[in-house]
Amino acid sequence: MTQTTLADINTDIVVIGSGIGGLSCAALLASYGFNVIVCESHSIPGGAAHGFERNGFKFDSGPSLYSGFSYSPSPNPLAQVLAAIGEELPCVTYDTWGCCLPEGDFDTSVGAEQFCEVLQKLRGEQAVTEWRQLQRVMEPYAQAAVALPTAALRLDFGAVRTLRRYAPTMLRHAVSINKLTGPFSQIMNGTVNDPFIRNWLNLLCFLLSGLPANATNAAEVAFMFADWYRPNVKLDYPVGGSQALVNALVRGLTKHNGTLMLNAHVESILTENKRASGVKLRNGKIIKARKAVISNASVWDTLKLIPEGAIPLKYRSSKQATPECDSFMHLHLGIDADNIRTDLACHYIYVKDWELGITEEQNVVLVSIPSLLDPSLAPPGKHVIHVYTPGNEPYKLWQGMDRQSEEYKQQKQARAQIMWQALERIIPDIKQRCKVTLVGTPLTHERYLRRHNGSYGPAIKASEGLFPSAGTPLTGLFCCGDSTFPGIGLPAVAASAMIAANTLAPVHKHLAMLENIGL
Repeated sequence: MTQTTLADINTDIVVIGSGIGGLSCAALLASYGFNVIVCESHSIPGGAAHGFERNGFKFDSGPSLYSGFSYSPSPNPLAQVLAAIGEELPCVTYDTWGCCLPEGDFDTSVGAEQFCEVLQKLRGEQAVTEWRQLQRVMEPYAQAAVALPTAALRLDFGAVRTLRRYAPTMLRHAVSINKLTGPFSQIMNGTVNDPFIRNWLNLLCFLLSGLPANATNAAEVAFMFADWYRPNVKLDYPVGGSQALVNALVRGLTKHNGTLMLNAHVESILTENKRASGVKLRNGKIIKARKAVISNASVWDTLKLIPEGAIPLKYRSSKQATPECDSFMHLHLGIDADNIRTDLACHYIYVKDWELGITEEQNVVLVSIPSLLDPSLAPPGKHVIHVYTPGNEPYKLWQGMDRQSEEYKQQKQARAQIMWQALERIIPDIKQRCKVTLVGTPLTHERYLRRHNGSYGPAIKASEGLFPSAGTPLTGLFCCGDSTFPGIGLPAVAASAMIAANTLAPVHKHLAMLENIGL
């Protein structure tokens, strides 16, 4: 539907932003029978998960690690959203990725046994013993992490009915559930002394939350253990890349009569009688919402949309002061694959120096070569590669810089060097193979994702509490996405989307959804 036909209309719910959280929330609401309009500022949906094409190479802009899509029922909230809206996401499965660490280069796998083989070679029998003990310690926490599906949560008294069926399981895991709200380091410190395992766990925590183990919520790590260290576990990669996930959510939205409105930049949230009543677009057009407005924007960008006086000043100041993770550097490459090494893994993790600290800028680099799994992403004889520094690029280095200036161009090349170094450790002649080379910076993130400081998201330490709920002090305004409980990452933003959607849905429809997806 075009902007012209959507001018000054009424709907039930307006969702601001078509990131994975916004699309998940909107599609689920549409499946519940609400009239939903998603307003997306850009010409393509997906937010940080959108895909794009250059010269026949199809790139992922963001997420590259997926799990929980190849079996059902799945504990992954995003898989649950897809099941609820009746959409499938065909995936290629794999279990191995490469590591380029200070200790050397090696392949490792999801599942417990192969990592024990790696530990045996690198650290010896004592390290293997510690890892096995950690697995035993984590088992009740992993069970507790999935005992209460976030799909059952809602923010009203209807939760008494939707949570009732899970009460016996929750009681059995009550002690473990209580500890899941604290930092993972509380569990790790009581079990793990080996420095390599501690570094590895800090790395996994950083990749999950943008924070080390002493600040990452234990529930996030427990969920990962439940998913990654099961017998015969596999990781998933969507056929068609991250855009296939976006397309599945859009299909789920539109087939339930929801509307995605592109090139529709929301300028402000409208209020009437002390409640959110709709949105005003940059071009002056208005969309009124009978039930609610839901923001999938970050906490900082959402605050910009709320009129002065509509929320308490103390609340605004508190949320504005939310600590933030750093941003990203990206390399998107289309390369010639002739005579390339035949033992490439589809993903690599590079760490320069453990002693610097896992959150230190330019210390961790991730490499994804998804065309190894899905050849349709690249022309014949070619590969696509996405390299990025995951939430460790300081925005302050780029703030105020003119994107057209020579200074900006030079800094792009300089700050990209660590990514080239990591990639040359995997493919030494990579620069001679490049057919397409694109470099992204925090300013790219800020501009194209409409993202405050290009940030990965809030850096809320587990010791300081949980992420805020979907509700706000402004009646009728809800939030979903990585600024909302449970936090950062694809499963987390899908969980936040379900909580917001469920809160607005009639309880009987919510219960029917849980039954339909096998929960």
